[in-house]
Amino acid sequence: MPPRQNRPTINQVAAAAGVTKSSVSRAFTRPEMLSEETVRKIFAAAEELGYVPNHTARALSTGRHGNIALIVPDVANPFFPPLIRAAQAEADRSDYCVFLGNSDENPKQEDKLIGRFGGQVEGFVLVSSRLSDAQIIEHAGRAPLVLINRDVPGIPRVLIDSATGVAQAVAHLAELGHRKLVYVGGPHGSWSNKQRRSAVRRAARKLGLEVVVISNEFPAFEFGRKVTPSVLATGATAAIAFDDLTAQGMLAELAEQGVAVPDDFSVVGCDDVLGAATFPALTTVSNRSVEAGRAALNLLMDMLQNQAIRDVRYVLDTSLVIRKTTGPAESALQ
Repeated sequence: MPPRQNRPTINQVAAAAGVTKSSVSRAFTRPEMLSEETVRKIFAAAEELGYVPNHTARALSTGRHGNIALIVPDVANPFFPPLIRAAQAEADRSDYCVFLGNSDENPKQEDKLIGRFGGQVEGFVLVSSRLSDAQIIEHAGRAPLVLINRDVPGIPRVLIDSATGVAQAVAHLAELGHRKLVYVGGPHGSWSNKQRRSAVRRAARKLGLEVVVISNEFPAFEFGRKVTPSVLATGATAAIAFDDLTAQGMLAELAEQGVAVPDDFSVVGCDDVLGAATFPALTTVSNRSVEAGRAALNLLMDMLQNQAIRDVRYVLDTSLVIRKTTGPAESALQ
């Protein structure tokens, strides 16, 4: 980093761009007040000079910190990193930094993170929030807030409609002759889990299939292994797992027990984060996490720039991706 006295100043940027000092300030704080051409000219001059705006001074004078917070329930779950990266790229386009929080599937920790970030950020994106509706509404009353995979009326939200893909998965298994299925669930407070569980039951009822639901509080490879004996004990011939991590654990345990997939048992995952990397390659429901992260950040930027809250409900459809872990039920081959 160059010595402080050698750092380019806002006056130098203004002179290089041929604009006023106030225009340079607006370009970094309220770009919507300037023409696109003026903003481009100022940013080009700033980049050439190596000018970096003082965000602390900006926060003191405008109340705008240039930061937003993104909170997820499990940063280690492979569903979230692509979403985080997409959100960060969108934030960077508007010259915002992203503070990342990991709640570890704990609503108390999520609430604590929101409180800690509150004085340093201008808005929040909560992904698969484990908070109650009342808590979310309370936080949204204090700062701009957008939800991903949580459907709370009155608050802007982006929803990945995995129910569509899950229904396709049930229909696919029915076509293969499976008559009894197991849904291996996810966290109790997960909106996605409730949506997927309801979709399995609804589609199975329509097709005359029997469904057994096995609950889980933390989606993980190890739980997939641990739950597999219980799944086999039901007498079902196929399972739909809450996510690919759980499904991957099931595949490992099935192989350990000498149960061939898909000859003896069929497995379907959700979110398509590991599908192509498992063995056999996992049949799963498609993943729209990148689009969700991008859409949520755009909604939040719109709220911050226009100072308006709109009841937006943005829905992303999903579909079944058929690979190698689903095949005909034994009864269908006899």
